[in-house]
Amino acid sequence: MTTLFGCFLLTLLAITALGVVQARNLFAAVMLAGIFSLEIAAIFFILDAADVALTEAAVGAGVATVLFLSALALVGDDGERVRGLRRAPLAVGGAIAALLVYSSFEQPRLGDASAPAHTHIAAWYLEETPRLVDVPNVVTAVLASFRGYDTLGELFVILTAGVGVLFVLRVGGPAAASAEQQRSPDVQGLRHHLIPRVVGGLLLPFIVLFGLYVQFHGDYGPGGGFQAGALIAAGLILYALLEGESAALRLVPPSLLASMTAGGTLLYCAVGAAGLARGGNFLDYSMLARDPIAGQHWGILLVELGVGITVTGVLLTIFHAFAGRGTR
Repeated sequence: MTTLFGCFLLTLLAITALGVVQARNLFAAVMLAGIFSLEIAAIFFILDAADVALTEAAVGAGVATVLFLSALALVGDDGERVRGLRRAPLAVGGAIAALLVYSSFEQPRLGDASAPAHTHIAAWYLEETPRLVDVPNVVTAVLASFRGYDTLGELFVILTAGVGVLFVLRVGGPAAASAEQQRSPDVQGLRHHLIPRVVGGLLLPFIVLFGLYVQFHGDYGPGGGFQAGALIAAGLILYALLEGESAALRLVPPSLLASMTAGGTLLYCAVGAAGLARGGNFLDYSMLARDPIAGQHWGILLVELGVGITVTGVLLTIFHAFAGRGTR
């Protein structure tokens, strides 16, 4: 039954992808792209990759769709129509598709215990995590503890991407939203649409609450800072869409966003430096408490909190950058 449902989702995925390519209206293409992300998230859930599925649903179908719509507010809904087929892009796309299909034949079967991923270091993680970290969710232990340097690098990538977007959009700080704040309150957001406000108002607290659950329950189930940050940012973006840009900026001011964007990364680095100060290695959480296991728990909790803060700050900053640019 799972295989049949997976084939059904893959078929929908291909149909949706063709719809995105063939769409003449950019708004329709963005909506189809959001549906495409939801279908990918469902496939990830089938493959037992719940952490990745949460991220794809929150970022791909939620935040990214809003950012695309914000970009459409600047350029309009109608794209340039291209007559006929362009041979070079078609040839490149076909070659890449053929290469991917050919490569898939060499992939191990799903759940194959003899797959390289299961015979290399994965067995060591499964055996040693209860003794060294004692975290039920091995994925969290791997990402936040065993591969702490890698996760810190990913966090710097997110921070750099956010700063790069701000440079491209030439955002000038709190004054960037002044034009939006000067707008009449009755035309901001979706205040004049009853159904979106009622439905969104009901969903908003549950989205934020689920984000907090994912943040602080990542040791025991799917989740962590990346997923939680995306979910909380999606909830706050929904609030901005419902109540308007000025209300959202009063709730989370630009100065606080800047502090969150850099502060989460600094918190991660501070946890690593604390291990050095106590005579251990950088990001050696076992040095944070007398009991090494308790130190691991505190370290994972703090670095995941730093990840969640930075991800939330970066996503909200990018959203406000697009929204503010449309009113200047």
